[in-house]
Amino acid sequence: MVAAARPNPDTRQPLDLTSAAFHAHKYDWYRWMLEEAPVCPARISVLKVNLVARYEDCRSILSDARFVRSRARARGKGGASPFPFPLPGSVMALASSMIVEDDPAHRRLRNLVNKAFTARAVSRLSDRVEDLSHELIDGLDTSGPVDLLEAYARPIPARVICEMMGVEKSDADELHHGMRVLTEGLSGLGIVRTLFWDLRRTTRFVRTLIEKKRADPGDDMLSSLIAAEEAGDRLNEDELLAMVFLLIVAGFETTMHLVGNGAQVLIEHEDQRARLVAEPELWGLAVDELVRYRGPVHATKPVYATEDVELHGRTIARGTPTFPMLGAANMDPRAFERPETFYVGRSPNHHLGFGFGDHFCLGRQLALMEARIALKNLFERRPALRLAVDPSELELARLPGWHRYKALPVLVA
Repeated sequence: MVAAARPNPDTRQPLDLTSAAFHAHKYDWYRWMLEEAPVCPARISVLKVNLVARYEDCRSILSDARFVRSRARARGKGGASPFPFPLPGSVMALASSMIVEDDPAHRRLRNLVNKAFTARAVSRLSDRVEDLSHELIDGLDTSGPVDLLEAYARPIPARVICEMMGVEKSDADELHHGMRVLTEGLSGLGIVRTLFWDLRRTTRFVRTLIEKKRADPGDDMLSSLIAAEEAGDRLNEDELLAMVFLLIVAGFETTMHLVGNGAQVLIEHEDQRARLVAEPELWGLAVDELVRYRGPVHATKPVYATEDVELHGRTIARGTPTFPMLGAANMDPRAFERPETFYVGRSPNHHLGFGFGDHFCLGRQLALMEARIALKNLFERRPALRLAVDPSELELARLPGWHRYKALPVLVA
């Protein structure tokens, strides 16, 4: 793969967040934004947006009541659709979740979900992740290159979500199909099939699963979500469907690519791997540092100003989509000492990899637990793991707000 040209710091054109030039050198762009353009105009296809790069600015916007998740509310149309264009009915449950809601609706949903997403529920899954990790490592092909994303990073969160949902083995393949639909099917040429066939099929499967759990609840998170109650309030069926879709998209993609990105970083940093061998108690800090240094999520969902807001000499116009760029903020030298250095003992580490404020990620502890177990076991049992290609040949997916590889070919033996 030929590397795209490095960014021109003097450019006055909006950044194209889907371009090869941006993704091939995004950390160069971040460095430029942090110093020269802390509020930066950009575009996603034809959609004009603002990017906010600096750490304190991102924290401020994510806790500022003048910025909301609902586009309609920002424009003073509280009863209108929060989306800029009509959506097919099959997409509404995927698009309408608590991450695009504002208080009080967001707080209501979050309080109910908190009752199911407990530390005990996460802890109960850790033994399963341990067993699954070793099982997958045992099965890694040692005769030639293997895609670590498909062979190791993907199956762990996929099976954990099955456990969380209480899905029986006979239904696991259907849920795995749904995960691919929700995470891969909404871009490219396959989007028509997704909207008019696959997404409807996945919706029917999840609704049927919810009905089964209502009739015969188990010791799983979906049963807990169904039973969750606060002041007589419960999640209705559409809200449960949206919550399951959110758990699949957020819990699956984020963890898969955190494991993949983490493996790639650790392969490149032999000195830090050696320190983890000598001080295995640092693995918890190491995974937090991986989230900061090369986490998969580089931007939050867009927020919208309810009034014109001045920041660093630029006006963020009311109703314009604005993205706090977590990936850039986590490289801000104003917030982190030597931010471009990967250091497994970094502490404190107040990164923004899981967001900030009211929408701080509920699944943080689950993602960190899965990544810690997966990476620790992988490098303890396969210490000679290395890339099967030159690092320059690794191809990043051109998805705005993400840092994730299309494949991660490695040699295990």
